[in-house]
Amino acid sequence: MAAEHPTLPPVRLPSDAELAREALAAPLLAHAVRLARWAGPDTRVGAGGELVDEQLPDAAAVLGLGDDEDAEYWAGDAWRLAVDTGLVDVEDGADDDTPGTAAPGENLAVVTGGAPREVLDLWLDAFEAVFADAVAPVLDDLEPLLDEDGGLDLDTLDWDPEAEAEFLEGVLGNLYLLTVSEGGPGDGPVPLPALAASMVVPDDMGEPTDDVLEQVSDAMMRLDEQFRLLEPIGLVAYQPVDEALMAEEGEEPAEPVDDEDVSRYGMVRLTPLGLFGVRTRMVEAGVDAPAVGDLAEKDADALLAGLTGYPEAAARAETEAWLAGRETVPAAAELLAAARGSDPESPLRRLHCQQALALVGPEAEPVVRAVLDHPELGGLARVWLAERGAADVPAPPESMIFWLAVDTIAAQLDTAGDLTELQELVEGLTSRHTGFLETAWRVEHPATADVLDAMGRLHPDKTSAKEARKAAFKARSRVGSA
Repeated sequence: MAAEHPTLPPVRLPSDAELAREALAAPLLAHAVRLARWAGPDTRVGAGGELVDEQLPDAAAVLGLGDDEDAEYWAGDAWRLAVDTGLVDVEDGADDDTPGTAAPGENLAVVTGGAPREVLDLWLDAFEAVFADAVAPVLDDLEPLLDEDGGLDLDTLDWDPEAEAEFLEGVLGNLYLLTVSEGGPGDGPVPLPALAASMVVPDDMGEPTDDVLEQVSDAMMRLDEQFRLLEPIGLVAYQPVDEALMAEEGEEPAEPVDDEDVSRYGMVRLTPLGLFGVRTRMVEAGVDAPAVGDLAEKDADALLAGLTGYPEAAARAETEAWLAGRETVPAAAELLAAARGSDPESPLRRLHCQQALALVGPEAEPVVRAVLDHPELGGLARVWLAERGAADVPAPPESMIFWLAVDTIAAQLDTAGDLTELQELVEGLTSRHTGFLETAWRVEHPATADVLDAMGRLHPDKTSAKEARKAAFKARSRVGSA
C-alpha cells in the first residue's frame, strides 16, 4: 500500500492574471505606485530614503487621504514600500545636510507593461517588505535604546528577529493549512484566539493552564498588530480585535460586551492572493505545498501518483486540467498503462485511473475494451463499460471479482477517507459474496493479507471479523510457504 502523502493538501488558486489584478488593487501597493508616479525633481528624501517631513502632507494629498489623522503615517508607509520594491529610485544628497532626490524606478514599468508573473514577483517583494515590518519591534520610545554615540543599540531590545519571523511564519502556515484542508473553514474566517492557541497550546494539553491562557492572550495582541499591517498588502482579510476589549486596567469598556460573540476577538482569513503568497514562501523553504494544476503538464504516471492525498474535489479539478490538454483516446490509453503494476502504490493508482476515466467520453471505449482480459485492469474496464451501458460486456470470472475487491479495499485504505464508508464497503462485500473470506486468502494480490487484517478490524460482526483475521493468517502463511 502507498507510503507517504503530500505534506499539505493542494490549494486551488486563481489564474496568474486574476492574482496580478488583485495584487495591483492591494491598497498599500496601489498607494506605492501612485507615489512612484508622483516622484520627480522636487521630491526630497532623507538619509534612509524616507520622504522629508515637509513633503508628507503633499504625498498624503496625492493619495487622497484627506483629513485622516494618520494620513502622513500611511503616506510614509506607502513611500517606504515604493523604495523597497524598486518603484522609486533614491539618490543620497551631497552631504548630511543636503536632502536626497527621488525618481520613478525601473519596476514602475512592470505595473503597466509587465506580464502577470512579473507583477506577482513585484507583489511578493512587497509582501516580504511588509512581513519584515510586521516582525520588527514596536519602538514607542527610542531614547532608552540609544548608545553613547546616539546610535540605536539593538542589544538592549528584548527582541529575537529569527524567533519573531518563525512565529509569524508558523501562524501563516497554520492559517494556510486550515484554509486548504478538507472540512476546514475554506473561504471563511478563522477566530484569532483559535489561531493564537494553535501556536501556543501544546497538542497533548487538555485544559490550558492560566499561564498558557495568558500566553494565548499575548499572542493574540501581537497578531492583532501584525494582521493590521498585513491586510493593506492584500494578504489577509482581517476584522481586528474590538477596541473595547483592550481597555487599560481600571477603565470601563467603551460599550457592553457580548462574551458569546467570538468575532469581537478578531477574525482573519487568507485572501486568494494571500494563499499564493504563503504557498510561495513555503515552496521556497522546501515545503511540499502542491497546487491544483501542478500535474497538468506531467505524464499519466505522475498524475496518478501525484493525486495521492488530494481531497475529492481537488483531485477531480486536477484530473480535468490534465485531460483538457489531451485527446481522449490517447489519454485513456496512457492512464490505463500507468495503472498497471503490483507495487504497493498500484491499488491507489488504479483507483485514480478509474476516477479519471469516469471523466472521459464514450470514444475511449476501444482502449478500455482492449484491457478486458488484463488481470489487473479487466475489473475496472468492466465497471467503466457497465456504467455507460455498453453492450457485450463479458461477465468477470470469480477470481477477477475477488481480486478487484481486494484491490479496491487496498486503495481505500490508502486514501485515509471516511471510515464509515470503508466499513460499509467491507460489510457489503461479505454479505453479497457468501464465502468471500473462505476464498479471499487465496487471491494473488500483494495486499491480500493487509486487506483481510483491515477487514478484521473494521467488520461490525464479531464472527466475520474473526474469520477475516484467520484468513489474513492463512494468506501470510501461504506467501511464506511459497
